[in-house]
Amino acid sequence: MTTFKNFIGGKWVPAKSGKTFPDLNPANLEDTVGEFPASDAKDVDAAVAAAKKAFNGWRLTPAPKRGELILRVGEILTRRKEEIAQAMTREMGKVLKEARGDVQEGIDTAWLHGSEGRRLHGFSAPSELPNKAGWTMRVPIGVAGLITPWNFPLAIPTWKSFPALVAGNTIVLKPASDTPHCSHLLMEVFEEAGLPAGVVNLVHGSGGVVGGALVNHPDTRVISFTGSTAVGKGIHADAGRMLKRISLELGGKNAQIVMDDADLDLALEGVLWGAFGTTGQRCTATSRLILHKKIHDEFIHRLIERAKKLKLGPGLDEKNEVGPLINRDRVKAVDEYVKIGKKEAKLLCGGAPATEGALAKGCFYQPTVFDGVKPSARIAREEIFGPVLSVLTVKDLDEAVGCLNDTAYGLSSSIYTKDINNAFYATQELETGIVYVNAPTIGAECHFPFGGVKDTGNGHREGAHPVYEVFTEWKTIYVDYSGSLQRAQIDNRKKGE
Repeated sequence: MTTFKNFIGGKWVPAKSGKTFPDLNPANLEDTVGEFPASDAKDVDAAVAAAKKAFNGWRLTPAPKRGELILRVGEILTRRKEEIAQAMTREMGKVLKEARGDVQEGIDTAWLHGSEGRRLHGFSAPSELPNKAGWTMRVPIGVAGLITPWNFPLAIPTWKSFPALVAGNTIVLKPASDTPHCSHLLMEVFEEAGLPAGVVNLVHGSGGVVGGALVNHPDTRVISFTGSTAVGKGIHADAGRMLKRISLELGGKNAQIVMDDADLDLALEGVLWGAFGTTGQRCTATSRLILHKKIHDEFIHRLIERAKKLKLGPGLDEKNEVGPLINRDRVKAVDEYVKIGKKEAKLLCGGAPATEGALAKGCFYQPTVFDGVKPSARIAREEIFGPVLSVLTVKDLDEAVGCLNDTAYGLSSSIYTKDINNAFYATQELETGIVYVNAPTIGAECHFPFGGVKDTGNGHREGAHPVYEVFTEWKTIYVDYSGSLQRAQIDNRKKGE
């Protein structure tokens, strides 16, 4: 049994309490990946102190040099891609082709933000006064606390850490306790790339203890969190009282619309991938399918036929298409929603944990489809985060748009249609941060902004250059070379001008 450690101030150290917790393979709960530190506030104090100590030297390192180190991280991730993907599938459960995509997302993010070290653009504008110049620049904020989920255990930590570091912040990463090993491997990569001691720090442990200590620590100035809306609201309240910069990427109840003129073969592939890829454990997963009534019966027949044939099993076997849920608690939570759904709508397939043969050792759940779902149903309104799809039927595009928007969330949406007018109308009217046309609700690219509206977040975006609004402050600089006192913001105009 391997016992892993925290990474604080450039050193691998155990939790100060000496306590650990097991990291289990969700495809086979008899397989333990390792023991990880059950850290507490004392470990967070040590990590934040190390990050704070390293901040001044790191912020004064030229941004292009910081970017070069992230590019080096990308090179190491490329070399270790298959190793990390295999470890991810064992730890998180997603099928191997998805795990490889998760690592590749981290690599792409390294290429993107490593290059941003040579930009970090501010802007200049003319002064209203003669012989005076003005311009702006971005400056880092300080120690960033990054709290990441288990469903993308490498990609999301890179989405947060790479721009934070290129901007000149130092970081303390608190990964999900269901997937600590992937973050351990990322720290190994940072260490090999040669980042200075204390610039990156890793503290394992529970969200309530370690995450709470990180959010409430007086020396963390930025908090970036991806997870549930309920937890995100609590973080926003706690960190907001301390006037910290807060970025929240929260839940979703995403829908795919299929119009009567759509390519049904393409739409079918889209909903199967969107609903059951990553076993439905994505904030962008297709949880609702909105079908035009003219194609409802034909599409449902095709959907159920295909859904029943999806092959469940451990993700390391490349013949399998759907892996396990992350843990037994998620199996219970999904099953509770399915029980609710059986009272609200018609179950067409699935509807129970998968426990045949070797699947009984893991956390598998059958791909599940409900039809005749009303917009008011709980399974149509609440985030399930599992392989459960709710089908709703509409008579036209306006009803489809209204149905899709009738939710507290607003992350991702999709419409399948051959009518360009309907497609553009949908992109205008759908109340989501991301809209896909003739593509599923999943598949974001790291060089575009990622995030949503309503209860999906607090307005910030990850990905591309908007993420630097999270991790930088604006500094405005004026240089007056007139040699005399010039007064701005008063009336300098002569009478009559």
